[in-house]
Amino acid sequence: MNAPTPAIELVDSHCHIDFPELAGNIPAVLERMAANDVRHALCVSVNLEDFPRVLGLARAYPNVFASVGVHPDSTAGAEPKVECLVREAQARKIVAIGETGLDYYRASGDLEWQRQRFRVHIRAAREIGKPLIIHCRESAADLLQILREERAHEVGGVMHCFTETWEVAAQAMEMNFLISFSGIVTFRSAAALRDVALRVPMERMLVETDSPYLAPVPHRGKTNEPAFVRHVAEAIAALRQLPLVDVAAATTRNFFQVFAALGT
Repeated sequence: MNAPTPAIELVDSHCHIDFPELAGNIPAVLERMAANDVRHALCVSVNLEDFPRVLGLARAYPNVFASVGVHPDSTAGAEPKVECLVREAQARKIVAIGETGLDYYRASGDLEWQRQRFRVHIRAAREIGKPLIIHCRESAADLLQILREERAHEVGGVMHCFTETWEVAAQAMEMNFLISFSGIVTFRSAAALRDVALRVPMERMLVETDSPYLAPVPHRGKTNEPAFVRHVAEAIAALRQLPLVDVAAATTRNFFQVFAALGT
């Protein structure tokens, strides 16, 4: 008698389903997730003003989790303080601090405010003992230096929507960070990133959508959503010549290990 085929269980480790492109019909978004074997999703905070909405989604749906933080590009809202982040991160279903980090692509001039904000998030994560969700764009050297200076290895976390070099990935993994790949890995222009995805150990990898942005092939140019993380996992599986079920099992296991405080 043949053994039953293992079930595929995926997790979208980084999405923004509270954004207007998806927030209008969350039940349908979750239905499409289920139809594509995506069992859980992490809805990531980008500012303090909208954090209650993010938390509300996590509390309303058992398979949605949330984070608290202020994106490095955010300039209009309240500036985060360690005590504020720690307080909000104590809420049930909040599993991480972020997204935080550095982004030198859109900003210019003296960016010390970004670096100080990043340090605040790391200090809050260390104080509460929850992992970090890291955004890095054209800022790898400064970002890695700050992670070391602030002892971010004590909590670790995720390098989200990774687009940097293998050398950056290796240094991040040395500091207890996992590497998360988005739909970018499916883009024709992303050969260098696929090389990184081939080299990152499966036990250090996550998959994500960063929806509603960066829809993977074959949906490129459309609104992204958590259901499409299956395409990211399929691309990784093809690249590494592994069954999809193996990639799904590894990345899901990694998700629940790094976000060990799930449900608290």
